[in-house]
Amino acid sequence: MPDPLGRITVPRDLAAVTSVGAEAPAEAAGLTEAQVKRIWAAGRNLYRTGMHPALALCVRRNGEVVLDRAIGHARGNGPRDRAGTPKVLATPETPFCVFSTSKGITALVIHMLAERGFFDIHDRVVDYLPEYGANGKQDTTIAHILAHRAGIPWLPRELANLDSLTDMDAALEVICASRPFARPGTRLAYHAISGGIVLGEIVRRVTGRSIREVLAAEILDPLGFRWGNYGVAPEDVEQVALSYATGPRLLPPVSQLVGHALSAPIETVVEFSNDPRFLTSIIPSATIVSTANELSRFFEIFRCGGTLDGHRVMAPETLRYALTEQSRLELDLTLVIPVRFSYGLMLGAKVVSLYGLDTDLAFGHLGLINIVGWADPERGISAALLTSGKAILYPELRRFYAVMATIAAQTPKLAPAERPF
Repeated sequence: MPDPLGRITVPRDLAAVTSVGAEAPAEAAGLTEAQVKRIWAAGRNLYRTGMHPALALCVRRNGEVVLDRAIGHARGNGPRDRAGTPKVLATPETPFCVFSTSKGITALVIHMLAERGFFDIHDRVVDYLPEYGANGKQDTTIAHILAHRAGIPWLPRELANLDSLTDMDAALEVICASRPFARPGTRLAYHAISGGIVLGEIVRRVTGRSIREVLAAEILDPLGFRWGNYGVAPEDVEQVALSYATGPRLLPPVSQLVGHALSAPIETVVEFSNDPRFLTSIIPSATIVSTANELSRFFEIFRCGGTLDGHRVMAPETLRYALTEQSRLELDLTLVIPVRFSYGLMLGAKVVSLYGLDTDLAFGHLGLINIVGWADPERGISAALLTSGKAILYPELRRFYAVMATIAAQTPKLAPAERPF
């Protein structure tokens, strides 16, 4: 019988389902082996909850990969999989869909293009998409969208199906015709999907290329990334770890809040996310596919101030502006919690922080709902935690946050002179 809490079967021998990538000695990065072991113990403890069929964790410190490991199964050990379902081990080379962590990557692409003169983020959206001005949205700026203040956080019902959602022209038409729930620029409400679609279209119109092509040409290809773009090629779909609906069944009012934020029940979202149409599509807010190592390396670019291995993506001044705080201790009307946002990224804080205590200079983005990629310049960290279970609430939820908290606690801060920016 399926577990009533939606758990997977956790193997007794965790070593048998653990894979380790190329790791530098802890001392090469200014850490101790004991510190790295404590970090991985936090990852193992999260896997032991039974909420995640697969988990991958990669941590860089001062550019050195001190931890690059995966545990569990990319396919075949979901809570509702039959006993005879073939199991495929997850490895550090296994790509995952990172869902809303895509927003952080999209935001950095936007800031890169702004630096290069394609637009200013305080330009109005209608300067590039005239049709967007319908129904009171004419004063919306690109910055409003990045900061989740554009007033269009919830997808119209016409887009609550996979065919419409993955047809960017059709989706854009519906979003442009929509009416904001509040005057643009005034209210904080997380834009789960809609904002990314608008940003992607602005990129296409000003560059003549899709945002997928821009990301590949300007960042991924010059730096030799294998993954990390919006969607994958059709022949790569089978390599992507499946997402699974895990955890207890949600009840009102939580189920209503989650369904409102995602524009569909979590089970439907998971079903969509495993469909080849979704995994090959360009949805700038949701369809980046990456390994933990490559997502960590992506954030390493910006931990270093915008340049990595001799390839300059943006100037430190542009990055600092991108990280300008836009909300703090303000209730988000979609997430129903206070979130510290910049222009497109989730920022850390002294106390209430996704990235652990005393991480107010950290930045990155959460992805549905136990995925995160981030950089912490104070500690010399760039890291990624990928999971395949989509449990919203479960008894050991604190173990997810404990992974980031442990990384912060076990990694000493650098002297200001040692920080790249």
